[in-house]
Amino acid sequence: MKRLLYVIILTIFSMFYSTYAQGLYNWLPQNSWAVGFGGIYDRYVSTNTSVSGSTGGAYISIQRNFSEHVGVRFSGNYLHFKGFLGGNPIRNDVYAGNFDLLYYLVPVEPISPYLSIGAGGMIYKLKNSPNADLNKTFSDYKLNLGFGAEWNLGKNWKVNSEISYSSVPTSKFDGVYGTNFGGILGGSTDSYMSFNVGFTYYFAKGERSHLNDEYDGVSAVDYNRIENIVKEYATKPTEVDYNRIADIVKNNQPVSAQPAPSEANWVLIGVNFDFNRASLKPESVPVLYNAAEILLTHPNIKVEIQGYTDNIGSEKANQRLSLERANTVKNFLVAKGVDASRITTAGMGEADPIMSNKTAEGRALNRRIEFKVLNK
Repeated sequence: MKRLLYVIILTIFSMFYSTYAQGLYNWLPQNSWAVGFGGIYDRYVSTNTSVSGSTGGAYISIQRNFSEHVGVRFSGNYLHFKGFLGGNPIRNDVYAGNFDLLYYLVPVEPISPYLSIGAGGMIYKLKNSPNADLNKTFSDYKLNLGFGAEWNLGKNWKVNSEISYSSVPTSKFDGVYGTNFGGILGGSTDSYMSFNVGFTYYFAKGERSHLNDEYDGVSAVDYNRIENIVKEYATKPTEVDYNRIADIVKNNQPVSAQPAPSEANWVLIGVNFDFNRASLKPESVPVLYNAAEILLTHPNIKVEIQGYTDNIGSEKANQRLSLERANTVKNFLVAKGVDASRITTAGMGEADPIMSNKTAEGRALNRRIEFKVLNK
């Protein structure tokens, strides 16, 4: 059983890393329905048996996610426990139904961890107990706590892994009266842990979530918001590099009036990012359309897109985030027809701020994109 479990775990890890390397990120629905199935490895926790083990089990489930974070799950389990007392094997076959509440901590990642809490009912049959009155079928309830994760596998498929702790309101669940310590319910009660590995198939999805939007088409631009941003920055004093601003204005004339860029760096005014995000803001779209048109009308230009961050966070994290921002802009330009071979990307981290990082406004403007003209 343990060897089979190791094989399953290694298979899941290999599938995940293959998925991750290929950039397979499914879009996240706001609500959904799913079914699941898989295997279970289980063990007693608070028992009187000197050695306990399991031959495993299986589960099936149906799940309803009401939002990106919250869902409920109905599941049916079969478990087979085996414990030993004085060399005597005590067997326990369990059929359980569970109702659990799920909370996804980070729903937009390739690995989406979640917490579960719930309750269930069960029928279990004990065999070979030294207490003759326990060798029969019982029914009872239980409480469950769990921690798991869904791993992106395909358009509608995910690999599911979960470890859970279940407490029953009796001390005879292992086939022997009494227990070493109480479970969730306290007192002299038994409990067990289980590790589930299986697959989840999302067969119905609601509208697309906007928790982790990347640009994927033209959307309405909130010009009032742009105007408010301009007014806000214009009315709040900050340390301004006026020479740099003059260069920015000169390099961001309308396409009809602007020649091929000749400066070493071409700053895209208005292409800024929210803190710790690499997705495009609506007000960036018109600016990037302008940049795409310039590049399309000057096919001899090659550029390096440089992403920047503010000074909050570690140097390594900021370098990685700035590269993600540069790649987001590259993907936009390629989607608009610019040849990808003309574009390289670089993550500059928090280097060369154009405004002071001492203010929120300055940090917002430092989270920017610059083009370095490589040749004409």
